[in-house]
Amino acid sequence: MSFFNPGTFKYSTTCLLVFLTVCRPDLAKAQEKIGFGVHIDPLIGWFTSDIRNVTPAGARAGLNFGLTFNRYFRENYAFSAGVSLITAGGSLLYRDSTTLMLAGPTDLPPDMTVNYSIKYLAVPFGLKLQSNQIGYVRFFTDIGLDPKFVLGGKAEIPAMKISKENADSELKSFNMGYHITGGIEYSLGGTTAVVLGLNFDSNFIDITDQPLDKILHKMLGFRLGLNF
Repeated sequence: MSFFNPGTFKYSTTCLLVFLTVCRPDLAKAQEKIGFGVHIDPLIGWFTSDIRNVTPAGARAGLNFGLTFNRYFRENYAFSAGVSLITAGGSLLYRDSTTLMLAGPTDLPPDMTVNYSIKYLAVPFGLKLQSNQIGYVRFFTDIGLDPKFVLGGKAEIPAMKISKENADSELKSFNMGYHITGGIEYSLGGTTAVVLGLNFDSNFIDITDQPLDKILHKMLGFRLGLNF
């Protein structure tokens, strides 16, 4: 699976445009009610598991870079949408012997830790709520859903000296999650503002193709952005 899939990108972009069109059919008539922003979020990612034989084994650093769009239907309320590229991971400890589908079938002996790194194309959408401006500051929160397309994945197994092995066959190609973002916007004048906040993201769907467990991917990021 390549990092950039033209079909996936075209589908995701089409979904975003349809969402914005439905939310804003009069876009050309009221440009002042559309907000646009960019952000880059340093983050940590980790896994959770529903069985004892596969357990979380630590968090890993990652990055979320994206664009945001807000269609305000009231002064402090907006429909939000965006596109982001996420690189995140986590570690799992397999307590029993198992077989992973990496570049080929890979047999793991008991008590092996596997480090994963996953690239997503996410198309988040939701609802943004913000306070009235207090001095130069507004407080905001954004809550919504996050369809995610897996662009690629790598696995490392230090005890077996396996590094950056292709893990696409071990990962589901599509996932769905939710996000909760909160923070402040510091006005620089006009509609331009610096954004500082926290973003929590969690998947609903098992990230792996292993049939006996349900592994969820969670991320906590520090939001650094600029709104226009």
